[in-house]
Parts: sequence; C-alpha cells; structure tokens
Amino acid sequence: MSIKYLPPKSDLIFKKIFGDTKNIEILTAFLKSTLDIDPNEYQEITLTDTHLQQDNIDDKMGILDVKVQTKSGNIIDIEIQLANIPHMRERLVFYLSKMINEQIGNGDKYNSIKRSIIIAITDYKLINESDKYHNVYTMCDKDGNEFTNLIEINTLELPKLPQDDDKSDLWNWMKFLKSEKEEEFEMVETKSKELKKAVCVLRELSQDEETKLIFEAQEKARMDYEDRMEGAFSKGKIEGETEEKIKGVVMLVSKYKIPLDSAMSDFDLSESYKEQIIDELKKRNIKYSE
Repeated sequence: MSIKYLPPKSDLIFKKIFGDTKNIEILTAFLKSTLDIDPNEYQEITLTDTHLQQDNIDDKMGILDVKVQTKSGNIIDIEIQLANIPHMRERLVFYLSKMINEQIGNGDKYNSIKRSIIIAITDYKLINESDKYHNVYTMCDKDGNEFTNLIEINTLELPKLPQDDDKSDLWNWMKFLKSEKEEEFEMVETKSKELKKAVCVLRELSQDEETKLIFEAQEKARMDYEDRMEGAFSKGKIEGETEEKIKGVVMLVSKYKIPLDSAMSDFDLSESYKEQIIDELKKRNIKYSE
C-alpha cells in the first residue's frame, strides 16, 4: 500500500528523527557526513536541553532544534528552517554566542570553553555569495588565517542541492530531507543502513495519527506566520512567530485534545508562556488537561 510520507524537513518530523535518543545512530551518521571533526568525538553523543540559558528574566529566549554534546564536551546545534525569516544570519550568531556564554560560570577559566558548532539547514537560499549547498564559516582574518576553531557555522541549503548525486554521504542526507515521493525515499534508503533506518522511522511517523494531527496544526501555524510575517506587531508585544505558536498550541488543545504541556513542547514554547496560554483557553471556555 502506498504511503503518504510526512516531509522530513518539517520542524516536527526532523526533531522526531534526529532529536530522539532512540535514533542516535541516525544523528551520528548525519553529523559525520557534515562536519570535519575527530571521529572519536562521536563515540559519546548526548542530546541535551535545547533551551538556551537566560541569565536575566528579560533576556531574549532561544530554543534550539537539536542540541548535541560530543565526547570531549563540544556543543553542536542543528537548526532546520523552512520559512525565509528576517535576520537569519544574526539569529545564528545569537545562538552561537549563547552556546559559548552558557559554558562559563563564576570561577570558570576561559580555556574550559569547548567548540560550539551550528548546522543551519534552510529550505531557501541563505548564502547568495556562494552556489555551494554546504558552506563552512569560522573565525579567520582576511587572508584566511584561523584565529580560533572554537566557533563554526555550517549552512546547508536544500534548493542548491544538485540534481545529480555528487557521491558524498552529505548529498544522500540532503536528498533524504528534500524527498517527498515514495520512490525517492526508496532510492535513498539503499545508500546506507543509517538512511534505511531514517526512512523506516519516517514511515512509522507518517502512519501515526497523533503525529499527523500535530504536523497539520504546526503547518497551519507556520503558514499563518508566513502570511503575516511582514505585518506590524506593536512594540512590547510578543514577536509574531511566537504569537502563531501560541495559536497553534490552543488549536492542539481545543481541536485535538492534546495535553497542554505536550502541545507547548511540540511548539517549543517554554513554561514562561503557560499562564498566557491558560488565560487564552479560559477566555474561550476550552477545557484542557496538563
């Protein structure tokens, strides 16, 4: 029987495939295909809390998609972004700075800082200065001499993926993320045991009713946000992206009877928004469970 596959590049599905401890083998294979680091680092891969540290209550909140710690303590953040949101480069720099900052506490020495690496996957062209689908940025001088290897940003742009296989493992993973049709996934899963497992996980998710409901709600929230992205949100209000996420949570709770805490997790909203969401549910006389 033919299966309608959910898109692996969607935020929800990507996290369920690459951000689940049951799928460390998949995550490791993808990282190996992308990064040029010591293979021994992958001997111990740990998924960590994706909430970036807030030193003050008014600090801007940051939630990463998939956050990984390697054997020696290096930190890797994987971001997947479908919509062409404003200031994406600045956002990545912000995430990177927080990843470094949260490693240092009172009394810690600067030489304890570990590498912080971001892999940013976009479904639009982010780097207009290059035709390559994989670009790597580090801290160098104008002559290309590296100042430090402590920070690194990798960009992976799906629209730039060449039609023809370039014989790299990374091309296969990018093809997996970009695929939509059953025959495409059947081709990709022949490339490695890890890709075969990734397609298997995707197949299971695509047949899970609750996952499909959450995906539909997230897609509606994402499309609403894209439609209104250029609209003005008065100063002092929650940013538009977060407003749409809150609407998505309310939809999951009211229409699909998803528990509140679970719905907030699906939309990456922290506890700080819970009271506001509860007020919105009460206004609408919506019953909910936590």
